[in-house]
Amino acid sequence: MAVRTTFDGYAYSAMRIAAGFLFLFHGLQKVLGMYGGTQMGLTTLPGIAGVIELVGGTLVAIGLFTSPVAFICSGEMAVAYFMAHQPQGLWPIQNQGELAALYCFVFLYISARGGGPISLDRMMRGKKG
Repeated sequence: MAVRTTFDGYAYSAMRIAAGFLFLFHGLQKVLGMYGGTQMGLTTLPGIAGVIELVGGTLVAIGLFTSPVAFICSGEMAVAYFMAHQPQGLWPIQNQGELAALYCFVFLYISARGGGPISLDRMMRGKKG
């Protein structure tokens, strides 16, 4: 059995904030063409993915509607892995899908755990829960 410390919730929140923040940069690349990315049309599959990454990453980072948004982000990364990466090879190291696979499982964990102690979700419902 894992021992919970006084700081585990804060470490979790830091991980959630970092994952959301890094994810939103993928959206900025696709939606706005920033940071060396290519602007995609918002009606294309990469453009829709970019909107999910931009909006979802922002909401996960600030901890607002964390569980449902993280679940959507996890699903988007699963679809990205199986559509774009898996056809290139069996293993993530072969098909360059490590980041998509990792994001998928990180967001699935965030979806299950929620916003944590440093989140707008927690602030909106008060100190209880």
